[in-house]
Amino acid sequence: MPLSPEEPQIHASVPGPRATPAAGRTAQTPRPVPGPRPVPGPRPAPPRPSRPGTAHGTAVPAQRGPRAQAAPSAPAAAGPQIQLIPAPADGALDAAEEAVDLLLDSGRAPGDVLVLTTGEEHPWAAHELSFGEKTYWAQHDAREDVFYAAASAAGRTTGRPVVVVAVNGGADDDAVRALPDAMAKAGSLLIVCGDPQRINSLIGSGA
Repeated sequence: MPLSPEEPQIHASVPGPRATPAAGRTAQTPRPVPGPRPVPGPRPAPPRPSRPGTAHGTAVPAQRGPRAQAAPSAPAAAGPQIQLIPAPADGALDAAEEAVDLLLDSGRAPGDVLVLTTGEEHPWAAHELSFGEKTYWAQHDAREDVFYAAASAAGRTTGRPVVVVAVNGGADDDAVRALPDAMAKAGSLLIVCGDPQRINSLIGSGA
């Protein structure tokens, strides 16, 4: 019986001091813990805004902004990119077809492409015109597929991102008018298929 009360007293005294330093430790630990936690929080936050603003300087991003805007505006003012695919007059239409296939294979939407012919009409255009001009031009307005038209009727066509011109014959006057019209309608790319000498002479005579 005398041993039993001493054991609980010993046990009571043992957890007592253990609890007090433990409580003291817990009282000390929360103080440093919240300290470092907020410190890294604000530290990564300021460098992120300061890197674009202060590391390069405010004047530098201001210059980069106008430059990035001037880059797209310059080609827009200068006109579309021009690609010349050399081909004889009787092979210009085939070269235009190959160019269209490459455009579609590269991911270009069919409705983004307009094909103009200076000579014989494309077989698709001749076939669709056999059903009447109303249905033919309705497909043009729908802009769901590649549209083929004669260069003489280019005035009725609207602009598209890519215009392909097949210089496959026809009167020189029609071809001369077709090239500047096609350039005006091409948003980003103009592809001309035909004899380079004739095309250069047409451009020279048109100028």
